[in-house]
Amino acid sequence: MNVLPIPASGLPEGAVMPEHKLSIVIPMYNEADNVEPLLVRIHQAMENYSQPWEVVLVDDGSTDATPAEIRRLAAQYGPHVHGVELVRNYKQTAAMQAGLDAARGDVIATLDGDLQNDPFDIPRMVYRLLTEDLDLVAGWRKDRKEGFWLRRLPSRIANRLIARVTGVQLKDYGCSLKVFRGSVIRSVRLYGEMHRFIPAWLATVTTPRRIAQEVVTHHARIHGQSKYGISRTFRVVLDLVFMFFFLRYRTRPGHFFGGIGIVLGVLGSLILAYLFAIKVFWGQDIGTRPMLITGFFLVIAGLQAVTSGVLAEMLSRVYLEANGALAYVARPQPAHGEGDGWHWPSKPAAVEKPKMRRK
Repeated sequence: MNVLPIPASGLPEGAVMPEHKLSIVIPMYNEADNVEPLLVRIHQAMENYSQPWEVVLVDDGSTDATPAEIRRLAAQYGPHVHGVELVRNYKQTAAMQAGLDAARGDVIATLDGDLQNDPFDIPRMVYRLLTEDLDLVAGWRKDRKEGFWLRRLPSRIANRLIARVTGVQLKDYGCSLKVFRGSVIRSVRLYGEMHRFIPAWLATVTTPRRIAQEVVTHHARIHGQSKYGISRTFRVVLDLVFMFFFLRYRTRPGHFFGGIGIVLGVLGSLILAYLFAIKVFWGQDIGTRPMLITGFFLVIAGLQAVTSGVLAEMLSRVYLEANGALAYVARPQPAHGEGDGWHWPSKPAAVEKPKMRRK
């Protein structure tokens, strides 16, 4: 097993951590070899943490021994480490939402389960979140330990594109190491492949001024294989289109679909008007012209853009949000009793006061 160095806490000298409860949420998929070293690293990082904390490990339908490892180590470490097992692989966004639903802390930290994010960065990020009155501190992998052409370059382009579209200026949207104020992250729901757009989602319920980024440590992968490939680029583009729509037009979707519908409808109407004119005034045959079919198609497409698109989008959002529908199904977990399931800092032993002698 490779042993990573233990860095300093990163907190200012004499810093006092504000009172809170911290939940550390970690989605995992086929990371059996990383579960134990990750928990060891977390406990090293949190050894002197002055506030109660817990770890929520989410197994996203792994096909290897990951769920068995989570159960074994949760029993070994105690109730402050507990797992959530999804019945199949729902992908990272749903697994992240499952962990957020299970987390009980008023501060929530998320990180990947591949040991590339370092838990030692969490206390420093939590301290900044609470002392600077922020809602999100996002990690920035400034010294990223991955290939340039297939990983860093596409990520850099995607980060600039996402920042331009969403208006939230971060240099690393893809870093899973983030620290949230629990009340804020619980006010949004994550669906599809939206985990990489969490800062933009938060910007819909808070101001971007309460979102900051922090340089974090990034390690090369030691065990297992990366779950990301070039195919994720296409999913990012599709999600970005939806994010653009939701951020700009969620309260006025008719302007988005109506604009498209008007353009298509005007083009179709102009084509049909032209054909009508040459038929009536010049007596030309238009029945076999492709422009006739094109004109009708554009008019019908314009009507569909104004009606079907608006209704379908709004009905889907109403169903998912108003009915509390979940993007995953998890196996039942035993309920925690009142006051248990947290790793409380140890209290210093009481010092017996010397008895006063009577004169």
